[in-house]
Amino acid sequence: MRTGVLASGRGSNLQMFIDLAQKGELPIELVAVGSDQAGAQALARARSAGIPVRVFTPADYPSPHTREESLLTWLQERQVELLLLAGYMRILGERFVQGADFPILNIHPSLLPAFPGLHAQRQALDYGVKVSGCTVHFVDEGLDSGPIIAQEAVPVLPQDTEETLSARILTVEHRLYPEAVRLLASGQLERSGRRVAERKSGSGH
Repeated sequence: MRTGVLASGRGSNLQMFIDLAQKGELPIELVAVGSDQAGAQALARARSAGIPVRVFTPADYPSPHTREESLLTWLQERQVELLLLAGYMRILGERFVQGADFPILNIHPSLLPAFPGLHAQRQALDYGVKVSGCTVHFVDEGLDSGPIIAQEAVPVLPQDTEETLSARILTVEHRLYPEAVRLLASGQLERSGRRVAERKSGSGH
């Protein structure tokens, strides 16, 4: 499955996908990496792996809409069949989501619908929850509100800081996200409204 990735920062999830794809452990081919930050480490990781990159710096466009139009056009030119958000720090607009003729996946460091948006780990600690975790979901027009593909819980320890909780959640992300991508790319997900399930073998589909 021809796969694009959007990232704004270090690109640790991107590197994980690069490594798994190179080993043949995921049925994807990474064909595009885009970013809103020219200095994002994710771009250097993509270039090192020989993946075409492009930067869509907001200052270079008259409006968010025109920037997203350019981004969507580029992804379509690259014949992207799946788009993964990997630490992409911008909300994709309604026109982009509706205009994309491919599924868009994101991973969020909380058990959605709890604590959407930025600093989810800090939100969890401030609220005093005993369990947090991460969620892989389809992207829709809302904020971290799309149908949920997979979730895994991570206990919140009494001594946790935002950094320690984030690190433990990230370890789980690196297992959960590729598994969700594998299921989708190999045609093993069924989606009915907000419900997403693993397709049962022998179901005739």
